[in-house]
Amino acid sequence: MGGRGVSITQEPFSPAGREAALARLASEELDVLVIGGGVVGAGAALDAVTRGLNTGLVEMRDYAAGTSSRSTKLFHGGLRYLEQFNFALVFEALKERSLNLETLAPHLVHPVEFIYPLTKAFDHAYVSLGMGVYDVMGSGRGVPHHMRYMRRSKAADSFPSGKRSQISGAISFYEGQVDDARHTMMISRTAAAYGAAIANSTRVERFLREDDRVVGVVARDLESGKEFEIRAQHVINAAGVWTDEIQEMVGGRGSFRVRASKGVHVLVPRNRINSATGIIHRTEKSLLFIIPRGGHWVIGTTDTDWDLDLAHPAASQNDIDYLLDHANALLADPLTREDVVGVYAGLRPLLAGEDESTSTLSREHAVASPVRGLTVIAGGKYTTYRIMGKDAVDNAVHAMDRVVPPSVTEKIPLIGADGYHGAWNNRHQIAKRTGLRVHVLEHLLKRYGSLYTQVLELIDERPELGEPLTGGEEYLKAEIVYAASHEGALHLDDILARRTRLSIEVRDRGVDAAAEVADLVAPVLGWGPEQKAKEIEHYTLRVKAEVESQKQLDDQTADAARLGAPDVRVGIPKA
Repeated sequence: MGGRGVSITQEPFSPAGREAALARLASEELDVLVIGGGVVGAGAALDAVTRGLNTGLVEMRDYAAGTSSRSTKLFHGGLRYLEQFNFALVFEALKERSLNLETLAPHLVHPVEFIYPLTKAFDHAYVSLGMGVYDVMGSGRGVPHHMRYMRRSKAADSFPSGKRSQISGAISFYEGQVDDARHTMMISRTAAAYGAAIANSTRVERFLREDDRVVGVVARDLESGKEFEIRAQHVINAAGVWTDEIQEMVGGRGSFRVRASKGVHVLVPRNRINSATGIIHRTEKSLLFIIPRGGHWVIGTTDTDWDLDLAHPAASQNDIDYLLDHANALLADPLTREDVVGVYAGLRPLLAGEDESTSTLSREHAVASPVRGLTVIAGGKYTTYRIMGKDAVDNAVHAMDRVVPPSVTEKIPLIGADGYHGAWNNRHQIAKRTGLRVHVLEHLLKRYGSLYTQVLELIDERPELGEPLTGGEEYLKAEIVYAASHEGALHLDDILARRTRLSIEVRDRGVDAAAEVADLVAPVLGWGPEQKAKEIEHYTLRVKAEVESQKQLDDQTADAARLGAPDVRVGIPKA
């Protein structure tokens, strides 16, 4: 940890580290086993292991492969909850935003400024009051300044692409921005650094029962096909939208249901919208976000019921048009379909309520124990993952016949956080010493924090790794190798969709870079020519299927098109 040049074989998320974790899972009786490598499962594993519990985690695909890599990528209080007078949830989320910005993950979570354009006569009083409450609740919580009101001329200066005839002013405020997939992976990696046995590409097949108690699971390593038992005093089901599916393994539903709500985002080039800040605006159903991220704007989101394939939710042409139409309501120069560089769709695991509209289902979370030895956690939002992990572990340890310390994750920085601020302040000097351009070093610091030195060590050993990746010039070749050697990536999909974001950041969706990426990671992952060809073919088919799905008009046809490309991990039949 901390960038001291740890050997690859000692890294928990190296290929050898994964094998060691699998061996531990199969041979040790755990105190707590977590099912699900999304942000909530990762948070629960970190919470458990830092309380002194022997902890394991298994993830069916890749870290953050589901909902946790497809969010709006913000740590925010949730403006919509003010309308529902849910002040407790807003305050809790604002506290977590502050913790991540200042203490837990300052290298991964950064302040981003937004304006809320005022477009209606009653907006000035109504919105200003709501934003004022939001600002007071978040006062001193990790962002640069309090809310500021802008008159029409100032709003036009800040947002030149806005329709001047419609925008009569604006309110400026800040939220926290995060690369959700990297953040989730780093939580998992931090848990592993504290001693948790964590393995991706490991699917739970069934539960182990003794009388009326869950005592573990039978799992399958999807890379080797090997099936094995994992014994645990307590199992936490943190499977997100798969919660009900896992629940059925122990005999039906628990005390709550989870419904999937599809949220779609599109990316357009940064030069297509001239604005100094991000934009948040109220729509008839929810909120529209136009968020600056690198060389792009991320525009989202939709909020519609989804009851089709959970692994690969598909964005339809109707979803894309919905977002473009709502963005264009604010823009003087309308966006078109040709402006869209990337698209992604994710599923929110919502607690089912009485109302059939998913936009009104609860974003709060619930914890239950349907049978002894099993805790189920569901609902919630990305920002409050740490609280959800804490609550799940609190429930799990309640029945243990030992005294377990309380949660300490409020004080546990993620790996890479220690030393980040000093490195950032010294970045110009570090750039001179290393020969890197300042903007390249800033890029590394914002992705790895103080662990950037481990990436530089790879370049020291192989100077050619300091070159940009062909077809993905924002990334160094060393980052690709590092994804496999230190960050648990096992397939091209893991690297191109989550360790980097080439699957949504470039027009070819990462296809042009796929062959070079395969060549770079083959020695680390032990791929021969046949496996490299298979990985490239799979990724190409995935992109083709996604692009085709985004041309379809509705969910059913989009889902059918996306299912044209199988998941690379589903080649091993289910037992």
